[in-house]
Amino acid sequence: MKRNQSHSKPKRGVNGLKSEYRFDYRKARPNRFASRYRIGSRVVILDPDIARTFTTQESVNSVLRALLETMPRKTSAK
Repeated sequence: MKRNQSHSKPKRGVNGLKSEYRFDYRKARPNRFASRYRIGSRVVILDPDIARTFTTQESVNSVLRALLETMPRKTSAK
């Protein structure tokens, strides 16, 4: 009995990726959330129990600034 040729290996492109991993950058759109963040800011994911307590960025920042005041300052090593 002959084997069915439709179950051949998937073809790979020049860079070795399968066709399903190729991304068409012509269809890409700008990040619609990028304007929410200032340059130099950092996005941090809070655990759900923490997020219930600190519901605004101001509350998180005020607690972190208070914590920074209690920490010893680092001296620059030369």
